Amino acid sequence: MLSASTLRRRAVNRLGQTVAALGSAFVVSVALAQSAGYPSKPIKLIVPFPAGGSVDVTSRALAQKLSESLGQQVVVENRAGAGGNIGMDALAKSASDGYTIGMGALSTHAVNPSLYPKMPFDAVKDFAPISLVVVTPNVLVVNPTALPASDVGGIIDFAKKNVGKVNCASGSNGSAGHLACELFRLQTGASITHVPYKGGAPAMTDLLGGQVQMMFDNMASALPQIKAGKLKAFAVTTPTRSALAPDLPTMAQAGVKDFDVFTWWGLFAPVGTPPEIVERLSAEVGKALANAELKEKWLATGAEPSPTSPEAFAAFIAKELPKYAKIVKDSGAKVD
Repeated sequence: MLSASTLRRRAVNRLGQTVAALGSAFVVSVALAQSAGYPSKPIKLIVPFPAGGSVDVTSRALAQKLSESLGQQVVVENRAGAGGNIGMDALAKSASDGYTIGMGALSTHAVNPSLYPKMPFDAVKDFAPISLVVVTPNVLVVNPTALPASDVGGIIDFAKKNVGKVNCASGSNGSAGHLACELFRLQTGASITHVPYKGGAPAMTDLLGGQVQMMFDNMASALPQIKAGKLKAFAVTTPTRSALAPDLPTMAQAGVKDFDVFTWWGLFAPVGTPPEIVERLSAEVGKALANAELKEKWLATGAEPSPTSPEAFAAFIAKELPKYAKIVKDSGAKVD
């Protein structure tokens, strides 16, 4: 026969289990209630880069479409600095209620974790991936008056003969452009110095002005300057040629092997955001990117709409992290 103390202990345990179950059910019911009425107020979209750059322009176009489909304003807030880390840190520390989301990028979620000695957030554990948004190839461009060359080999020769005089701009530390500069230096032996800017727009301004000589820019921002004859393009950094510039060789075809560096941007929420809200946002992104007008506009600038499920986006990031960790390690890339 069980003692009175044992019976009391079992009763207390059962009571605790019941309370825990009721608590869990309450949390689930609250989450479901939140997602059922979502969104009931404006949504903030943090862009961790300056206004006017490619990420900002893309984010604002997407925000407009999401505002229309969700029935609530999606308001862009630029929080630039530290290669995108400042803005994404703000997102990581935001409430997990679906009313603050952010446009992460290659730099913030694939490169910076290896490049920066101390990160303010965990690129995987602190976020709920919503959807990949855009991928765009990078293109090697130079200011023809600042760096006279007829092909990639000419750039390499010029840099070797003019040690310390060739600067390679990028929109930020940790960007695809930064890693492309480092990889180019590593694999060719060319004497180039990486110069980071606070965004692609100021980097492009200095490239056009001749303050820097070369840049691996994303096709979206470089293409208009190439078409205007202000910049000379030499090669794309993807394994295959770009449909928008089919005459441009790949870096491998131009004589520099193993170049696979492309820019991407994707939407994130803070970890703990209800799955129902994440799925809703992912579906709305898919609808927005299927819009013919938006799709045509982006493709014309070299940005390819690439919506995914949250799970597929998470798997994509898991492959990008070790890829760029190797480039950072092998090249010795550092935060300038």
